[in-house]
Amino acid sequence: MNTLVILFYMSMAVWFISEILYKNMMKSGKSDKKDKDKSTLNILWLAIPFSIASSISLSYYTHLPMVDGDWILYLGEALILIGIIFRYIIIRSLGQYFTVDVTIRQDHKIKKEGFYKYLRHPSYAFSLLTSLGLGLYLNNWLSLIFAFVPPFLAFAYRIKVEEQALVEQFGEEYIQYRKTTKKVIPFIY
Repeated sequence: MNTLVILFYMSMAVWFISEILYKNMMKSGKSDKKDKDKSTLNILWLAIPFSIASSISLSYYTHLPMVDGDWILYLGEALILIGIIFRYIIIRSLGQYFTVDVTIRQDHKIKKEGFYKYLRHPSYAFSLLTSLGLGLYLNNWLSLIFAFVPPFLAFAYRIKVEEQALVEQFGEEYIQYRKTTKKVIPFIY
C-alpha cells in the first residue's frame, strides 16, 4: 500500500474520531437555550456518514474519472487535511461557545475576529472542504457529487436554523454582521 493511501485512511479515521469526540464532548449544557436545534444535529449525522459511505462505494462501482493523473489524489488529500485541521482550530477559537447542537449560551457573544471576519460559519466551511477533498481524492464525478451535496444541503438547513436563533438573540447586531460576511464560501455564499 502506498503512502498516500495510508495517509488517506489515517485522515478518514481522524475525521471520523474527531467528529465523534466533538459530538460527545461539546453538547449544550443544562443552563443553555437548547430548544433551537430543530434536529439539525441528527440531519448532519445522517447526511455526512451517508455521503462518505456512498461516495466511497460509488468510486468502487463506477468509473467516471474527473481527470487523468495522480495530482487530483494529492489535491483531495490536502483539502481533507486542511479541512480537518482548520475546523479544529476554529472550534478551539470559539471555546465554550462551540456546541454541536444549535444553542445560545448564557453569556454568548458574536465572534467577529479571525475567520469570522469573512465567514459566519467557518467551521462548516472547513467541514465542507473536507467533503470536497474526499470527492476529489476519489476522482469520480458521482463520488464528488455524493461527497459534497448531502453535507452541503444539511449545513444549509442548519445555517438557516442557527441564524434564526442568532437573530432572535442578538437582533440588529447579527443582522449587520450578516451584511458584511458570507455564510461558508468566501465572496460567494
